[in-house]
Amino acid sequence: MTTDTTRLTSGHNPLAHSRAEDLLAILIGTSFIGFGMAMFVQAGLLTGGTAGIAFLLHYQGLAPFGWLFFLINLPFYWLALRHMGAAFTVRTFVCVALVSLLSTQCRELFPFAGTLNPYSTGLLGGLLLGMGLIALFRHKASVGGINILALYVQQRYGLRAGKLQFGIDLLILLASLLLCSLPQLIGSLIGAAAMSLVIGFYHRPDRYIAAS
Repeated sequence: MTTDTTRLTSGHNPLAHSRAEDLLAILIGTSFIGFGMAMFVQAGLLTGGTAGIAFLLHYQGLAPFGWLFFLINLPFYWLALRHMGAAFTVRTFVCVALVSLLSTQCRELFPFAGTLNPYSTGLLGGLLLGMGLIALFRHKASVGGINILALYVQQRYGLRAGKLQFGIDLLILLASLLLCSLPQLIGSLIGAAAMSLVIGFYHRPDRYIAAS
């Protein structure tokens, strides 16, 4: 029997995902990400990318996180449309809209009692975010912003998306030193490391090719 790895390395095209599989992956991925974001908001944690900017603005009391996340991602659709294709752009727009909605609804459906521990929240939330992103990446979608840039750079230059994502996220977190407490900063770094570790392990072009 031919394994998936053998098929990929032998030059055979992978089987395309069905529309039902794409839809299920989008629902699973955005649910994981939305719940992880809701946990981060409750614990006062930060993350990188456009979500990190949305967190910072939300903590300043400007607007709800979901609305900020949706609006900040709007300029990145031009890059997605130009370099990743119309299908990827549409799926990403849908994913961003769902995450914006679910990150708010999760807090209402699953109300957290009190303040969450920043360290355990960073670890579990980061793992949820990472697995959610993997589900989307493997079905040619993302949650916009830096994810679009990371996927484009990996596709164009071969640099792993996880490494680039972690580097940019680390810079954003370090720029936030004056805006959060030390436990929240450590929890945020744990979350960024957990998320990037998952992406680095499971989103590798030599092991898996998205086909939708």
